[in-house]
Amino acid sequence: MTSITFRWFLAGLFLLSVGVVHAEGNCPQGYYPIGTPQGQSGPQGCAPIPGYDNNQQQTQSQLSPQWRDRWGAIATDGPGGSFGAAIDMPDRSSAESAALTDCHSKRGATCAIETWYRNRCAAMIIGDNSHISVNAATLNEAIQMGTRKCSATDTNCHVYYSDCSLPLRIQ
Repeated sequence: MTSITFRWFLAGLFLLSVGVVHAEGNCPQGYYPIGTPQGQSGPQGCAPIPGYDNNQQQTQSQLSPQWRDRWGAIATDGPGGSFGAAIDMPDRSSAESAALTDCHSKRGATCAIETWYRNRCAAMIIGDNSHISVNAATLNEAIQMGTRKCSATDTNCHVYYSDCSLPLRIQ
C-alpha cells in the first residue's frame, strides 16, 4: 500500500510542478528576448529565432521569385542603312539612348528608334527593298512574325539581327 501511496504522491508532485510555461522574456513562441537583461532598465524586445519553423504559411514574397525588368531597343538610319541595338538595359530611356548611340557610331545621320521592348525579344528582318523590326515574347516568335511581315511585301527576307532582353531574377 505504501508503494501505491508513494506513486500517487510522486504523480501529485509532478502535476504540481507542471504549470504554464512562458517563453523567456515573455516573448512569443519562435522568438527570443533581445536588449537589456530582465530586471535592468533599458529597452527590451523579441527577435525571431533563425530557422524556427512555427508551421505558419510563408509570405508571398518568400514563395514567389522577384524579377527586375530588362529593356532593349533597335534604332536605324533608314536611308543610310546604319543600325544600332541595345539589350539588357534597366529602363526604356536607357535602352533607346544606347541604341541611338550605337546607330550614330556607325555613321547614322538620322537614326530613329524602330522598336523598344521590355522582357521580350526582338528581330530585324531585311529584304531586297525594305526592313522590319518587331518584338515578341520569344526569339522564335519575333523572327517568324518579322519574316512573315517582310515576305508579304518584299523578297529575299532574312534575319539581320535578333536578341532578347529577358527579366533578371533577383530573388
